Amino acid sequence: MSTTPCPVLAELRGHIGHLTLNRPAGLNALTLEMVQLLRTQLEQWAQDPTVLAVVLRGAGERAFCAGGDIRHMYDSYLAGRSHEPETFFREEYELDAYIHAYQKPILALMDGIVLGGGMGLAQGASIRLLTERSRLGMPETGIGYFPDVGGSYFLSRLPGQIGLYLGITGNHVGSSDALYAGLGDLCISSYRLSELEALLDSLNPAEGSLREQIAVLADCALPEADLQTLQPAIDLHFAQPDIAAIRASLASEQRPEFSEWAQRTLEIIDTRSPLAMAVTQAMLVRGRSLTLADCFAMELHLGRQWFEKGNIMEGVRALLVDKDKQPKWDPPHLEQLDPKRVAAFFAGL
Repeated sequence: MSTTPCPVLAELRGHIGHLTLNRPAGLNALTLEMVQLLRTQLEQWAQDPTVLAVVLRGAGERAFCAGGDIRHMYDSYLAGRSHEPETFFREEYELDAYIHAYQKPILALMDGIVLGGGMGLAQGASIRLLTERSRLGMPETGIGYFPDVGGSYFLSRLPGQIGLYLGITGNHVGSSDALYAGLGDLCISSYRLSELEALLDSLNPAEGSLREQIAVLADCALPEADLQTLQPAIDLHFAQPDIAAIRASLASEQRPEFSEWAQRTLEIIDTRSPLAMAVTQAMLVRGRSLTLADCFAMELHLGRQWFEKGNIMEGVRALLVDKDKQPKWDPPHLEQLDPKRVAAFFAGL
């Protein structure tokens, strides 16, 4: 008998189904097995009239989910199993879409780190619950990829140009910014999580909706959102027509209240893959006018080409394998990026 713990724990307590991503040592990063286990269990509970809602959480206190197990996909591709990354992404996107359309409330407990694939799970949930420990982000351009898992849908619908800012830079945000941007619904102090468990175990539908009952516990005393203060600058600079123009606009920032932020943002952009940033911008602009299904189809179309034609293999090598943090992007500089190469990724959509 295997002693390997199940990577997804499922438990039915009262009228609530609990799903726990159970790879805490790996920050609950998703594998194909986990995606399949989540889908199977959600489908079973969808057909069970005694299950009124589902709670999705991560094991441990560090992370809800830090994304997909990209190192495994890197190794698979190098080993000649190039079909495995596409299989993972296709089934992951199908799960994310299923969560968006789920007919029962899903509560995503976004305690700790929520990145990439974790955002894909959480952003489709009907209740996105934060704690003061939450750190959210779509950091894909840092590894030469683009923000997928529905990112072209939910990032493109954030206020103003915030989605482009977060997608292009890959910056993380805390709970204040997540609430301001619309990436979370409620915030509960981590010390009250035991009260949340008690509420879920004794849930009485006669006392209001799940969201209404949880809102009673939402007591986070959070600082003002940085994104609210920065919104005028973000909207100005990230509305520019391409990444080079965004960079030039940031470099011209003279307002004292925004100059330090603009300089930090320039430094971040200069470390990211030019190709990944350009494709991300084009994808998010397109996503504004697409349905959720079309956004997932666009992301899968891009992903099918990316391991061969994009920068992800070099990004994973530099940041996760060799860890030299010196990726050799292709091309290395924005001014060397041919717009036709960016456009080619979208051909055939």
